[in-house]
Amino acid sequence: MNNFSYKLEENYNPTMGLIVLQADQRIELDARQQFDPKVNLHISRIPSAETVSTDTLKQMEKDLPIAVSLLPNAVDFDVVGYGCTSGTSVIGAENIAKIVKDRCKTKHVTEPVSALIAACRHLGIERIGFLSPYVEAVSAGLRETLFLSGVETPIFGSFNEEIEERVVKISTVSISDAAVALGRQDVDAIFLSCTNLNTLPVIKSIEEKIRKPVLSSNQVLAWHMSQLSNGGLSKSCEGYLFK
Repeated sequence: MNNFSYKLEENYNPTMGLIVLQADQRIELDARQQFDPKVNLHISRIPSAETVSTDTLKQMEKDLPIAVSLLPNAVDFDVVGYGCTSGTSVIGAENIAKIVKDRCKTKHVTEPVSALIAACRHLGIERIGFLSPYVEAVSAGLRETLFLSGVETPIFGSFNEEIEERVVKISTVSISDAAVALGRQDVDAIFLSCTNLNTLPVIKSIEEKIRKPVLSSNQVLAWHMSQLSNGGLSKSCEGYLFK
């Protein structure tokens, strides 16, 4: 047998973790599109129901510790993101941060709600038109959280869908048409809520039509994770948020 010596490589690129819902078919694709290929991105999945309600979202609080613990133990993360907008409003951003930091080594934790609030402050946005795939009751807590953080949601629109398998299939044409209709009303920007919604392909075209910023769950989460880790975004990211 031949024995060989070896050297260890140092990692100087951002290292990120992402907790993805079992039912989510979109966020992982969007994350890899928005992050630079050099980013060390580690994914873990968390059990989630096929239908969305306050009760099913609350269940994830119990499952989150196990999902986080499945991220590599030896890794020191710059940031870990929890990928559920409505789930964050039910579980609470501070609670999510505590659970994540208790189960892995990370400097920062974020999720789409904290990311949206940070993006609104960055752009000076106070009033948003809120488009959700879900029934209004699911978004009520999230809208209250935003209001308490200084972001009003006077205009609300919904596709009234509760089945995740159908949410991911909502067409970009439907998303664009609804967003433009909301965006032409008295708001500073539009928010496309839900990490399972296919929003990235239409953000730029909607912005061009309404001449206002368009934010989405996956977009603001990627932006905020890169802010917290001091880099890591792809140069191909489009929209007011990245200017």
